[in-house]
Amino acid sequence: MPGQRGSNVEDAGATASRDARRHELHFPPLRNGADYLVSVVDHLTKDEVGPRDLKYAVLHLQAAIEVLLKERLSREHWTLVFSDPGQASFRRFHEGDFESCTTKQAVQRLRSIVGCDITDDERSALIALAADRNALQHYGLTQNAHAVEARAGRVLDFLYRFIHTELINPTIGTPDERLSYELNYVITGVRSIDAFVKQRMRRLRGDLKGHEPRTIDCPSCGQNALVLAASQPRHRCFFCEMHFHRAEIMRFILTRRERGFRRECPRCQDHALIDGLRVASESASAPVCFTCNCVVPEARDILIEEPEEREM
Repeated sequence: MPGQRGSNVEDAGATASRDARRHELHFPPLRNGADYLVSVVDHLTKDEVGPRDLKYAVLHLQAAIEVLLKERLSREHWTLVFSDPGQASFRRFHEGDFESCTTKQAVQRLRSIVGCDITDDERSALIALAADRNALQHYGLTQNAHAVEARAGRVLDFLYRFIHTELINPTIGTPDERLSYELNYVITGVRSIDAFVKQRMRRLRGDLKGHEPRTIDCPSCGQNALVLAASQPRHRCFFCEMHFHRAEIMRFILTRRERGFRRECPRCQDHALIDGLRVASESASAPVCFTCNCVVPEARDILIEEPEEREM
């Protein structure tokens, strides 16, 4: 019968349409970034976090950073996503055929052009994670599980807030139920990681007691648990158990800052003093000498003139 045949054709068409949707890869930027964050939480909140979990946590967290930061840049203007906006092409942008900006460039543009509120500490954490991803992707990466989890927790927290302040209209929230579920899942994971970090830091209070003037933020995990040893060539972080030479710490600090230099220490006269570090004994940022291996309060009163950079 003609009517029945038409009905069969319509049913077949509807089935084909559903099958096409089922096999269609559709992840718009915001959903794509949130999906990566869910994967990070999955990998880092297991009872036993293994090397493979750490690997994919780093890779997927960096992927989320790139997707979400560049989505905000493109909303400001599509040319900002290009490595060189002066060479931007609208056709290449829509085809995805171009070299995009680095994480460092994206953060700088978000701060200076878009006006996003990204602190220096958040900037450092984002750039450090990009370096970890590059090392893992191209050269292999040996990293401490505690360090990865602590850094990931800070970046997850930042990205969760970034999504809500920069990518979701605060007056309407998000009508996407799936996205709402994913973001709630992410913030639960952030709280779990944060609780782990705080619990471990509480357990370390006894080990760190008495070393406060020589305790700074660790380049690896970011926790205020790296003790500058008074007479040892290597310095230990009690949180992630990593050990560093003086030059490694100084190089990390200076390369992660937009502004930063070494100057002469008034105590030892060595060119090894860096300003503006977080020290456990100080209520505000302080100058630290990496030859004296401690905070040097009197250096605050000395006029700072940027010296010529020397080898470490």
